[in-house]
Amino acid sequence: MKHLFVFLITVLVMMSCSVTKEKKTEPFTKGEFKEWAQTPPMGWNSWDCYGPTVEEKEVKANTDYMAEKLKEYGWQYIVVDIRWFVENDKAGGYNQKDPRYVLDEYGRYQPAVNRFPSAVNGTGFKALADYIHNKGLKFGIHIMRGVPKEAVTKKMPIKGTDGITADQIYSTELQCRWLRDNYTIVADKPGAQEYYNSLFDMYAEWGVDFVKIDDMSNPYHKEEIELVRNAIDQCGRPIVLSLSPGETTIEAAGHVKEHANMWRMVDDVWDLWRDVKHLLKVSQKWYPYIAPGTWPDCDMIPLGRISIRGERGEERMTRLTRDEQYSLMTLFTIFRSPLMFGGDLPGNDDFTLSLLTNEEVLRMHRESTEVTQLFQNEEKVAITSRNSKTEEVYLALFNISDDKTLDITVNLKTIGLNGDVEAINLWNGENIGEVSNDFSVKLSPHASGLYKFKPLEMK
Repeated sequence: MKHLFVFLITVLVMMSCSVTKEKKTEPFTKGEFKEWAQTPPMGWNSWDCYGPTVEEKEVKANTDYMAEKLKEYGWQYIVVDIRWFVENDKAGGYNQKDPRYVLDEYGRYQPAVNRFPSAVNGTGFKALADYIHNKGLKFGIHIMRGVPKEAVTKKMPIKGTDGITADQIYSTELQCRWLRDNYTIVADKPGAQEYYNSLFDMYAEWGVDFVKIDDMSNPYHKEEIELVRNAIDQCGRPIVLSLSPGETTIEAAGHVKEHANMWRMVDDVWDLWRDVKHLLKVSQKWYPYIAPGTWPDCDMIPLGRISIRGERGEERMTRLTRDEQYSLMTLFTIFRSPLMFGGDLPGNDDFTLSLLTNEEVLRMHRESTEVTQLFQNEEKVAITSRNSKTEEVYLALFNISDDKTLDITVNLKTIGLNGDVEAINLWNGENIGEVSNDFSVKLSPHASGLYKFKPLEMK
């Protein structure tokens, strides 16, 4: 009887595992994708430190760090960025002279085994995804819009069609200007939807949880975005969709929020103050579109140890000063942007780690609502939000001038506070004390402050 009992339990466990891994039998319904990112996604992306040359051992090292030091704070995505399918890419740009692509028989890019050894024998990213999932994290990849030129040249068949080949679905119009690997897919061509379906079916089999698609937003490729949305919805696996790069046109706001979980507001953000200042300016258009499941995206966080084999500059710790780093993180968190860290995590110093693990700041980022800009001019910016669970009110103040120390004042009534309140500095936890009417701080050039206000209990 004992052996029978053990056998039955084993069978039940195996059946349970089988059910959890089984593909969803019905397509996701319209808008269901928003449930997959109810709070802004948080993770690591390989681009800022490794450009198009990241290798499996480096991905695993960053995975291990996140699992050990960041997972408990809500960080969860590990994203392999651009050109993981090229055997001989290079740092400081792209090898577009003689790239060696890896494709399967259906014209779909596969991981280069010399960089990702676990992809041997055509298994794709399945083993790497399993490694990341076993750490309690999620796995993401970067892809380029369109169909590989090599698949077109070789007239490779499209899986799921009756004899349609890649040369029947492409156009050279609107080909990516800065990377020439792919051609545009013509959305109304027979086989176009099937090609994207075949991609996302494969990614679902690998265990992909997040896909960043490049060259989608500027110009805005409405038809191909719809092909991708359809492909994800039919693949049976919840895959967060990130569109890149910006600047996404505000005229597309109504469309993008119904098709993507996050979309870039700007081009690449690097460790330069001018990029932070530009973000503050551009973000003004996007406050009304910050919502659960759909997030305007400030881009990656260029902090810590970056450009090990990156696109711009030599290996370095970020060039942003500490004040500027606080300002960048204050903007990203109060704006509720997705947080994708770009530095090599094992190379973090204690200060960088502290920026990623401040529980109160991350609670604001996760729980706040009603994100609103109070004012912005050439010298000062003020942004506020509210925690509907606790009734706490948040306020971020920025001195964006280059050479002036400024007093910045906000009347608390403008952020819905009447009477005395308790003020707390979110970054250092300092209790500033009771405040009423006007709240003022003195900030150095490029510095910021992030504060929480809580009404005092009625006596």
